[in-house]
Amino acid sequence: MKRRLLLVSNSTLHGGGYLDHCHAHISTFFGNLKRVLFVPYALHDRDAYANMARTKFNSLGYELDSIHDAADPREAVRTAEAIFIGGGNTFRLLKCLYDNQLVADIRRRVLEDGVPYMGSSAGTNVSTVSISTTNDMPILCPPSFSAIGLVPFNINPHYLDHDPRSTHMGESREQRILQYHEEADTPPVLALREGCLLLVEGNKATLLGCTNARLFTRDKPTVEYNTGSDLSFLLTDER
Repeated sequence: MKRRLLLVSNSTLHGGGYLDHCHAHISTFFGNLKRVLFVPYALHDRDAYANMARTKFNSLGYELDSIHDAADPREAVRTAEAIFIGGGNTFRLLKCLYDNQLVADIRRRVLEDGVPYMGSSAGTNVSTVSISTTNDMPILCPPSFSAIGLVPFNINPHYLDHDPRSTHMGESREQRILQYHEEADTPPVLALREGCLLLVEGNKATLLGCTNARLFTRDKPTVEYNTGSDLSFLLTDER
């Protein structure tokens, strides 16, 4: 398995700027590569989004090309040195990936060719089995909830713990994930708090960042994992 993934919960952490909290991990992950293909489909203003991402990546020593500027998006994926899919609305993002016939192309480039893949928020969601555990509103309808499938589990970015002092009577994030697991044949869900990252190298997965993560598995108690934890067992596709 050639996959190399850097899956980030959030692009901006309180008190910092765009990708500031993980720029050291980004530099280590992409290493000596020269160019990164950016996918801004999750936001409506793709020009502004690409410009923001380009400014950040240029500051780290990388050139950034946005796929929305490409004459042939599929060819852009086929020739990319590295891929970064940014955050925004996950439904909009996945629909655009399907509309441009990119889901299978990205999967093949990452899993077979070893092209590094970075995702943030929605970009992390679409790297998993499905987008069924996203927090976003379905403002557009993709042809399927099935995502790129670079890992055999789901992720819930921006995970928020229940605040016992809150008077809000709506369901907590924990309750919503447990409701997802009331359905049969649902994969584990790794809940990444703000500041969490998951690094996947082949069949090894390591939790990085400044906060812990929670793992929800159907018919099993939830488990808390600290930064630095080895989560490679999640890649075995054993449910």
